[in-house]
Amino acid sequence: MIRRLLLGLAAAAALAGCSGKGGETKAPAGPQISGAGATFPAPLYAKWAEAQRAATGLTLNYQAIGSGGGIKQIEAGTVAFGASDKPLKPAELEQNGLLQFPTVMGGVVPVANLPGVAPGAIKLTGPVLADIYLGKVKTWADPELAQANAGVKLPNLPITVVHRADGSGTSFLFTSYLAGVAPAWAKVGASDSVAWPAGIGGKGNDGVAALVKQTPGAIGYVEYAYAKQNGMAYALLQNASGAFVAPTAASFAAAAAGADWANAPGFYLLLLNQPGKDAWPITGATFILMHRRQADPAQARAVLSFFDWAYKNGDAQALALDYVALPEPVKALARRSWAGIVGPDGKPVYAPAS
Repeated sequence: MIRRLLLGLAAAAALAGCSGKGGETKAPAGPQISGAGATFPAPLYAKWAEAQRAATGLTLNYQAIGSGGGIKQIEAGTVAFGASDKPLKPAELEQNGLLQFPTVMGGVVPVANLPGVAPGAIKLTGPVLADIYLGKVKTWADPELAQANAGVKLPNLPITVVHRADGSGTSFLFTSYLAGVAPAWAKVGASDSVAWPAGIGGKGNDGVAALVKQTPGAIGYVEYAYAKQNGMAYALLQNASGAFVAPTAASFAAAAAGADWANAPGFYLLLLNQPGKDAWPITGATFILMHRRQADPAQARAVLSFFDWAYKNGDAQALALDYVALPEPVKALARRSWAGIVGPDGKPVYAPAS
């Protein structure tokens, strides 16, 4: 009798260990993977990690330290994957034994702290935005701004320029856009880290957002999810077709519509100032970087399974945070590229389910 009772209690304890509140089944503990880099996709990676941990038990430790930091960490081999909004060119990938693939797309958005001015009320052209960041346009009452904003009551405030202080793929997209639309920006250059002619620096998208929010008259640039989550006033931007467009998932998708990923070696592709009347001009993909030859195949397999799962199940979460999911043919291209990630035996570490 007592033995039967003890066995029953043991069985109940085992069941309890597999269940959550209300008897819900919890996934067993799974592998742990580490990644570091871009702040641009960090809100989405957090959502994917939460959902996947519940579904499979896999745990992701992701440090949003900026694209520059992510590139350095994967090159040093201190993380299982790096993340960057600045894609590496094929020669850079080859030099460091790396493979990269995209995960989602989104937009970089100018945001401002202008009391009394509603989101989307300000219009900016690329050359004017460049002049602001060059320190040439110093107040919101400047004639260059007034010309594009007839009927908008802009405050007579000095402009405080806010930029990223860390090596950032968001900065790479922003400065590459400025270099493409404003010849005067050539002296600054297009990179993840530049010698800014004016302004103050914030670390990460959240750091830039915080500085803009606390400084009347400030302007900055952040990934759209940060602008939306913080209720920040964004600007309309003039695109390559001459139209002033708002940052939305639809305008990011319009910019990505003509992207030719199949003919982009190493997935090196920029989506800046794309044609189309609805296209947002500062659109970009974000990328994962992994070593082609893996000393720990199980860890690499877990990383690829994480992103494979996200490709299959994560589009709704991406859309909810105003990212643009990759088209299915692009996901298929990425999955095929994973055959280039091999273990010590030279065999692929992961085979996606067909």
